[in-house]
Amino acid sequence: MEHQIVIIGAGPAGLTAAYMLTKRGVTSTILEADTIVGGISRTPERDGWRFDIGGHRFFTKVQPVEDLWFEILGADNFLRRPRLSRIFYRGKFYDYPISAMNALRNLGPIEAVRCVLSYLWVRVHPPKDKSTLEGFVASRFGWRLYEHFFKTQSEKVWGVPCTEIQADWGAQRIKNLSLFRAVWEALKPKRVRKRADKSKQVTSLIEEFNYPKFGPGMMWERCAELVTEKGATLTFDARVTKVEHADARATAVTTVTAGVETRHACTEVISSMPIGELLRAMDPPAPADVLAAADGLRYRDFITVALVVPEEDGFPDNWIYINDPSVEVGRIQNFGSWSPFMVKDGRTCLGLEFFVNEGDQMWTKADADLIEQGKREMHKIGLLADPARVEVGYVVRMPKAYPMYDAVYKENVETLAKWIDQHAPNVYPVGRNGMHRYNNQDHSMYTAMLSVENIFGADHDVWSVNVDEEYHEEKIAAPPHPNQ
Repeated sequence: MEHQIVIIGAGPAGLTAAYMLTKRGVTSTILEADTIVGGISRTPERDGWRFDIGGHRFFTKVQPVEDLWFEILGADNFLRRPRLSRIFYRGKFYDYPISAMNALRNLGPIEAVRCVLSYLWVRVHPPKDKSTLEGFVASRFGWRLYEHFFKTQSEKVWGVPCTEIQADWGAQRIKNLSLFRAVWEALKPKRVRKRADKSKQVTSLIEEFNYPKFGPGMMWERCAELVTEKGATLTFDARVTKVEHADARATAVTTVTAGVETRHACTEVISSMPIGELLRAMDPPAPADVLAAADGLRYRDFITVALVVPEEDGFPDNWIYINDPSVEVGRIQNFGSWSPFMVKDGRTCLGLEFFVNEGDQMWTKADADLIEQGKREMHKIGLLADPARVEVGYVVRMPKAYPMYDAVYKENVETLAKWIDQHAPNVYPVGRNGMHRYNNQDHSMYTAMLSVENIFGADHDVWSVNVDEEYHEEKIAAPPHPNQ
């Protein structure tokens, strides 16, 4: 049977699927609702300045994904970049991820003792509910360090108390990290650490990562070129309005572009559109309980305010977390620290990140007002001495950047996935929003790679990708990529 594969979305998952299909000699129809490829991994450009939406380090534990990065883009287009990110709190910089010794030193001896006692307290009296982000973090660092370094930042990201966010989101970011472990690693004799490293029994945080010269969008712009050269069609501004299904098979996808409907017959659908929207597009409609589950999925949206400043007004970090409740900015990127090719000589571009809800006061605020707010907040926290040194500003909005891990998301996603499996098993949800899972770029790509294999007879459990609780930023010592 000849395959007519429709791919919804031209982000990392969708374009990876299209690329893997071309390796099998199969073309596809790619439908993208936006006017740019890359999804959240895009690199928008304004007047020659390029912005990375959220910061994308090309580091992965999934070797097939790393191989694919180099295959698509080529080693010459990657830079090897040092990793530096810190927390700015009460006028001081702290290591990120949290280094217990660094944090305790910066907090001062009295507060350090209080933090240690708080940690010892939770060892004896652990939080009652460790299923929430608050209980999960407090059980590993104690209540005082949780309040200092996790609560404010997490609540900026999600817009709700940490008691309403599930521990799943934090698990892969601080799994195996605790106050005890951090102190123990720092206090071990150097010869013991060296011996452990040689035996690869101790993992360590990554210190370098690969990065495309012109940002992550460079990868997906090139991938789009490759797949269309091989016969795939890519349509922009194509909003999916209907997915027809009959006899337990999806049969066609309808899009609207500039007010014109187009029907695309299909044998399979690979979908990275938000899974709730996918279910709401089903025709005939899914039953009321399934639609209710679709409506129950929530997201957090994202604004980058980019400020062009003299290079000396930047900082060496890739990004800095702002743990100050008096300002709304949650994180600041220095795009010049990611790649000198993204900025211009003598100047850099700082990306201030605001976590919002689509349609709220921040989302609808005029670009000029957002830029002025960014200047004020940078000056208020002391990271920009003179706001007048800002040369120009830009604003980029990104809807549905973060699937929300609330108390009911798992149940809702399970309901949707079960309905698809029963009524349209030739529809393959992939990627971050396609599966409503906080996948990094590499995990999104891997779900697409496995789904393509499943189309051709494999039996991978794609839903098992990125469910382990191994910390994302730890890496067993390994040789560099052969192309480097």
